[in-house]
Amino acid sequence: MIDADLESGDLGDPAPSYPDDAAHVTRRVAGAGETVRANHWWWDAAADAYQAEHGEFLGDVRFVWGPEGFDEGVARLLGDVAGQRVLEIGAGAGQCGRWLVARGADAVGVELSARQLWHSRRLDERSGVRLPAVQADASRLPFGDASFDAVCSSYGALPFVADAATVCAEVARVLRPGGRFVFSVSHPVRWCFPDDPDEGGLTAVQSYFDRTPYVEQDEDGVASYVEHHRTVGDWVRVVVGAGLRLVDLVEPEWPAGHDGIWGGWSPLRGRILPGTAIFICELDPRNSR
Repeated sequence: MIDADLESGDLGDPAPSYPDDAAHVTRRVAGAGETVRANHWWWDAAADAYQAEHGEFLGDVRFVWGPEGFDEGVARLLGDVAGQRVLEIGAGAGQCGRWLVARGADAVGVELSARQLWHSRRLDERSGVRLPAVQADASRLPFGDASFDAVCSSYGALPFVADAATVCAEVARVLRPGGRFVFSVSHPVRWCFPDDPDEGGLTAVQSYFDRTPYVEQDEDGVASYVEHHRTVGDWVRVVVGAGLRLVDLVEPEWPAGHDGIWGGWSPLRGRILPGTAIFICELDPRNSR
């Protein structure tokens, strides 16, 4: 665990460019260690460009669940967070966690990428709202049992781990009995379609049932980015297997007036295909540790 209380100059000035687009894309098995190494490197390399591209949409102190802009301030999927101890997994630059702090939560973030945490500290200073954060792997949360009233993750960590069951088991471990776990991921149906915001993204080219990971690698086969696919049923089994109870599954619709583009998502695709799946879970007191 590394304390993310970074000095503003520790990692240098932002240089907004994504990793080399020449990486070879393939589908192959990628284990836990390789996945962590690749995604740690990729997010450190991509953090500047990601925050430059999406920072205005994400805000400094805002909690959105996905590219539709589905806002926790309206949705209230976590309920009243005032006075609650809340953990955000895959916190990125801490926008969601900072929103929780501003609403009276005792919140902390966990993030794999040091560069994302650099941006989190930068936004702490700019907004005047500080989110305590640590650098850690979501599969090994550096907190004691029953430490939190709620855990959340907005598009963070869970699609980028090889073993989601271990992450959910860790969440169940740190949750207090009856505590809530809410997480969003790219909707599993997205796996079938190219990441194209235009008409090309409306034709299915990949089997929904093919769980082979998406891997970007160099010519020597060294992975630089790994994403894992799970069907809706897979996610349900992972959640239930961790001793959590699935309360609801929310699939936000693309709202009128939202004309932004986020990667492969756009008004064209978003009004036809779901972009986000939000799983609302609670720790069954009968299964608490």
